[in-house]
Amino acid sequence: MNKTDQNLQSPEAPLPEGVGEAVRLTQFSRGAGCGCKIAPKVLDEILKTNRVAPADSKLLVGNSSKDDAAAYDIGNGMALISTTDFFMPIVDDAFDFGRIASANAISDVYAMGGKPLLAIAILGWPVEKLSTELAQQVLDGSRKICEEAGIPLAGGHSIDSAEPIFGLAVSGLVEIKNLKKNNTAKPGDLIFITKPLGVGILSTAQKRGLIKAEHVSVMINQMVKLNKIGELLGKMEGVTAMTDVTGFGLLGHLIEMAEGSNCSAEINYSALPVADGVREYLAQRIVPDATYRNWNSYSSKTGFEKGVHVMEAFNLLPDPQTNGGLLITVDAAAVESVQKIFRENRLENFAEPIGMMTKPADKTIFVKQ
Repeated sequence: MNKTDQNLQSPEAPLPEGVGEAVRLTQFSRGAGCGCKIAPKVLDEILKTNRVAPADSKLLVGNSSKDDAAAYDIGNGMALISTTDFFMPIVDDAFDFGRIASANAISDVYAMGGKPLLAIAILGWPVEKLSTELAQQVLDGSRKICEEAGIPLAGGHSIDSAEPIFGLAVSGLVEIKNLKKNNTAKPGDLIFITKPLGVGILSTAQKRGLIKAEHVSVMINQMVKLNKIGELLGKMEGVTAMTDVTGFGLLGHLIEMAEGSNCSAEINYSALPVADGVREYLAQRIVPDATYRNWNSYSSKTGFEKGVHVMEAFNLLPDPQTNGGLLITVDAAAVESVQKIFRENRLENFAEPIGMMTKPADKTIFVKQ
């Protein structure tokens, strides 16, 4: 048994007092899913440095851009993709928590056009508050998603922490010619997204005990769905840029894409896909705290056409997504080919563009009706 295997073994310990079958994991965490992310403005402060990193010609994607993963040239026209992602519970069920956190981490490889190879687990568990049986269920949920992705959960590391935390470090491969970045879009490209918005709102409704039973499955099914189509889209030259929508919401990740590509973007608000039940909870003012942090970071870069429901858009566009859809820009000449791939992979409901990249304008994002 290697060291990483040992780290994933559940220690023999009695069930903590007061913890049983009815435990709600979301009550043991301050944040939820990708809503745990540090606010964009704060993160920019943390990442600032005067130190100059040693030059490495084989590092194809690194800290110089705000991309989903690192990419490293390993020779023979291939690149290694390396990423990590972890967070606190966004659902109450331990098995589902493991599935969601794992699908979310693996998504970064798909967002670069790559094929996942293996995963290493990251587990923080409050062993005096939550049973080791629940931790084991988290890991089994992770194993289930790794099986769906065709990769092993090959080891990991665990600590005794104040709050439950889980995620993966994932490695993948991609042909360098197929490597997709988030800063290579161009004016005139059409914008697509592969999942509906609003999962942060649904998860907040669950944490407050207000979600309807029929919306729980909507939320979970979306968050455990792997973004496998990214590997197929990576092979298409007409797909000019790609990223996944997570904790900064559609607004934040599209701003990163536009600014990195020296573009602006127009969004057709009426074309945005929205998950079932989301508008019902918005009417009750059920919104994650991270939405406000995101909006404070991005509002000055966003403009609205007269007639757009600005208050709803304010709550929906920066809504933090956990394992959200892929955000894709496509050359106009390749749209029909991309739409064909969508239909072949049961994504026909997302086969229409939600906007277009434009030349740089006063506002990075302009929201039309």
